[in-house]
Amino acid sequence: MDAISLLLLFFSLIIMIGAAVYAAIMKDLIFATIGTSLISLSLSVIFYLLHAPDVALTEAAIGVALSTIVFIIAIRNTKRYEDEK
Repeated sequence: MDAISLLLLFFSLIIMIGAAVYAAIMKDLIFATIGTSLISLSLSVIFYLLHAPDVALTEAAIGVALSTIVFIIAIRNTKRYEDEK
């Protein structure tokens, strides 16, 4: 790995850890869903840097797009935390 790829790998890992903490402490479910999609996006970048482009594309399609859409639809169809105030 060259230096730029290694730097991008560490940057993606830091973003992933930060997004995981963000998703865990958020009380609003929409923002927590955005945090989990950011985790999947960082993971797809890591897979691409590790020379697994097929896994990266699958993670981007399923983890970022499909899971986020399913979570947002499920949250929209249930009672949200803010509505209880």
